[in-house]
Parts: sequence; C-alpha cells; structure tokens
Amino acid sequence: MNDHTARFVFLLICLGSTSAGFAVPAIIDTVVVFDHGTEGYHTFRIPALARTHDNTLLAFCEGRKNGMIDTGDIDLVLRRSQDGGRTWSPLILVVDDAANTCGNPVPVVLHSGEILLVLTKNDGDATENEINRGTAAPRSVWLTRSKDDGVTWSTPEEISAQVRKSTWRWYATGPGHGIQIRTGRIVVPANHSLDETPSSWHSHVIISDDGGQNWSLGGEAESMTNESTVAELSDGRLYLNMRNYRGSHRRAFSFSDDGGAHWSAVREDPALTEPVCQASVLAAGRLLLFANPASEKRERLTVRISPDGGRSWPNALLLHDGPSAYSDLAALADGAACLYECGEKQAYEHIAFTKFILD
Repeated sequence: MNDHTARFVFLLICLGSTSAGFAVPAIIDTVVVFDHGTEGYHTFRIPALARTHDNTLLAFCEGRKNGMIDTGDIDLVLRRSQDGGRTWSPLILVVDDAANTCGNPVPVVLHSGEILLVLTKNDGDATENEINRGTAAPRSVWLTRSKDDGVTWSTPEEISAQVRKSTWRWYATGPGHGIQIRTGRIVVPANHSLDETPSSWHSHVIISDDGGQNWSLGGEAESMTNESTVAELSDGRLYLNMRNYRGSHRRAFSFSDDGGAHWSAVREDPALTEPVCQASVLAAGRLLLFANPASEKRERLTVRISPDGGRSWPNALLLHDGPSAYSDLAALADGAACLYECGEKQAYEHIAFTKFILD
C-alpha cells in the first residue's frame, strides 16, 4: 500500500460537552494524502480542501520541489477522492510556472458546480522578506477554473489589477477554502503588507458578484493580522478569523453584515489559543468549526466546535497530538473533514485527511 493511502483509525478524544447535549464525533478515520519526499517533491505544504456537488473531495497543496522553505520552485498540486476520502487519485499538477513560486491555493465550489482556484505567484528567487521590504517584485494574484470536478484546469488568468493596490507588497490568498454566500457573492479571504513590519499587515477579502468573471476588493481588517479564513453564519453575517500578531497567542476575529464590504473592529478570542499560525473555519449547519494547532507551539492540531456562531467553543476534538500546522475544513455529506499538516518530528512530514461525524 502506498504511503498516501495508508490508513489509521483513532478513538474519539472528547474535551467537553454543551448544555444542549451536543456531542462531538464518535470515530475519526485518518488517511495520509501527501507524504514528503514523494512524487518528485521535497515537501508538501499549505493544504486546502473542497467537496464538489457530486461529493468528490479535492485536496490541494503546494508541492515544493527543492526544500521545505516558502521560496523556490513551488507548484500547486491536487489529489481527488470519490469514496469519501478512503482512497485518493494519483497526483494532478494544477499550476506550474517553471522555477517560480505558485502558492496559497483557495478553492471555491460555486452554486453552479464550477470550481474556482484562486492563488498567488512570485519570482522563485524572491523571499517573503525581500517582497515585504520592496526589494523584490510584489506578489501577483491568479485564477484558474475547472468544470469537470477538478480533473482538468484552465490556463491561469491574472486578476492582480482588480484586487491588489499598487502600494501592497506581500499578498497571500487564504490559504484554505473560499465561499459563495447565499446572495451568490464569492468571498475569498486574503492578506497583504505595506512593508516588513507587522503593523502594516492586514487581512482583507476579495469578492465577485458574477461567478468569478470580475473581482473587486472587499473590506480590510485592522493591522497586525494576516492569513485569514471566512465563514457565513446562520444569521447571514460573515465571520473572519485571522492570524494575530499582537503577542497574545489568541486568534483575532471580525464580523461583516454587508457581505464582506466592511469589517467590525478586530477582537481577540480568549478560547482560541494559537502559535501564530494559519487556521480554518467552516459553517456546518448550526455549527461553526475551527481548526488550528491549539497551543503556543505548532502542535496539537484540534477541531473546536461552536453551537453559537463563535461566541463559545465548548467542544474540541484532538486530531494530532504531535507537531502540526496548517489545515483546512470541509463539510461532507455525512459529517465533516480536516486536511492538515502533521508529523512525528516536525509538522511538515505529511498532509493527512481526517473524517469525523457530527452528531
């Protein structure tokens, strides 16, 4: 059996219960989808997960050719699953720009069934610090599409002029999934910098009201935030959860009641500990799910569950006790799933998929 189809079964770890009697899942099924040192790639990082209308699962990530770091020859790759995540297809190359960096995949499954993938690019020899300082060209923003459930993808088209201001330097979409809300608007979480200091870093969203044909900038959150993730709550508000550079090791969050055009003042959630790392949120019926390393270190990848739109997080499910980092959540026909970085000695050995049933 190949490494990427190796399967492990764990027992539930329940860290709490609600007064309403809501219970966390009873069983977790975990599969390693990407394994470092395979398929011609040194490391796989930055997962994103989506479920299509016919229940095909799409697991995206960055395939890093020559090393673990964020700079260099990096492609966007994909595996598909048509059996609920038990087995996965051979690797599909989605975007390859020679020796340049293609990163931060953000899939959006539209109401029409078409799948958009928003991403960013930069010169392969440019570091994030150089881009932040303005000594290397700023990052650009791109879009590719699939109309056959992720089997094939269109030639990427650049949308930077629509969604990036000329003064912005670093730019990252997501990473993780974007959403199409009830009104039909597409909302993709992102972030940008003005220089190398965190006081100039901001989360923002980009939006499209015509199925991704045209794009514009949505609202911008306050400074000291960057990698972000968004969900539509049951009351129609949008919830933006952000990586936080204020030194508190707590996640930042904000709300929008106008489809992402504006965001409320940034607050910190005392219940959501973080090591300053990417995270993921997902609206699943009346529940809001949140996944991240629940520690001040990159370890203990945990899914937390809120029955009240993020006001409280009384339930938690530990997926990986050891080193772990980036993740993404998706709703399934019979529960939910998380795609996440994990390992035994360091967090970037594997990208694993865990399925769990919500009661």
